[in-house]
Amino acid sequence: MGRTVAVRRELIWVLALLTASTAALAQPVSGLYVGVGAGLGLQQDEVAQPNPAIGRPHANFWSFAPGFSGEISLGYGFRNGLRAELEGDFLSNGVDRYFPTGIPNQAHGTEHKYGGMVNVLYDLSIGLPVVPYAGLGVGAQAVQQNNFGQGPVGFVFPGTRPATPASQTVGAFAYQAILGAALPLAGVPGLSLTAEYRFLGLGDPYPSYNRVALFANGSTAQGKVRFGNNYNDSFLVGLRYAFGAPTPPAQAPMAAPAPVPARSYLVFFDWDKATLTPRAQQIIGEAAANSTKVKYTQIEVNGYTDTSGSPQYNQGLSIRRAQAVAAELIKDGVPKNSIAIQGYGETHLLVSTGPEVREPQNRRVEIIIG
Repeated sequence: MGRTVAVRRELIWVLALLTASTAALAQPVSGLYVGVGAGLGLQQDEVAQPNPAIGRPHANFWSFAPGFSGEISLGYGFRNGLRAELEGDFLSNGVDRYFPTGIPNQAHGTEHKYGGMVNVLYDLSIGLPVVPYAGLGVGAQAVQQNNFGQGPVGFVFPGTRPATPASQTVGAFAYQAILGAALPLAGVPGLSLTAEYRFLGLGDPYPSYNRVALFANGSTAQGKVRFGNNYNDSFLVGLRYAFGAPTPPAQAPMAAPAPVPARSYLVFFDWDKATLTPRAQQIIGEAAANSTKVKYTQIEVNGYTDTSGSPQYNQGLSIRRAQAVAAELIKDGVPKNSIAIQGYGETHLLVSTGPEVREPQNRRVEIIIG
């Protein structure tokens, strides 16, 4: 019996070490961080609304080639998965085709966007080596159209004179949605590889640009062209560094586990909870049943927590966990006067971690029948 319990305790100890490394890698961002990302930017077609003043009676479309998208960010994580950040971005796409009447024509020019966004994101801690996250953002973007024109560069319609290609910058309200995942890089605490999809849209009113039309007789007309449907899809890969991330303890040579008290049981708890799970009730029932088969002086019920939260709060939480286990033991037939309850808070960690780490193996109560 004692040997079986000892083997079980050794297995728990080994599993705790294995899960500790994974859990440490998959923690949400906490504290100040910076990030940078770059990748592919896809701009959706833009619609130029009619403007009779410059001879454009019908809406026309401008399509764009794949281009560049990049961003830098400064943010703060609030320990509970939520974080807020300031972002600066730059996007650039070249004109691919111009559709004045549904028939594609050659065109030239580039469109740049640059500006600032305020984002709110949420990290999903789901026990994987990566941390998925999602977010929304609002801000402002400057939209710059450079050298917009029909045909190849330098092309002039017969009977007209050369014109300066249209170039202008306007500002617009912007909004975005973000989906991503972060993979912590082993060996560099706080550094993570990120992969993101971002959708960026410009709000109403859409940018309006001054345009000059040239006619065959050499006359000109001036008016505004209103562009709509200004949307971008970005696929980014980047790096993020969180300041103040705990440094993992140096790997010491693996030593044999400390002597295991005979007839001991471990009961684990969810984060910030003192309620018993069905599995916890099963383990307590086994301890209560086995206590009737051996001689003992006292049953120790010792409560512990992980390092997330203040030491004062964790001390009280460890006592509540021990009391919940003791109550279940009494319910299962163990005499109340044979039980000694003690709370140790975030001390005597089963898995060594830094501060503010949610480690499942440290959220436990130990039952010792001795």
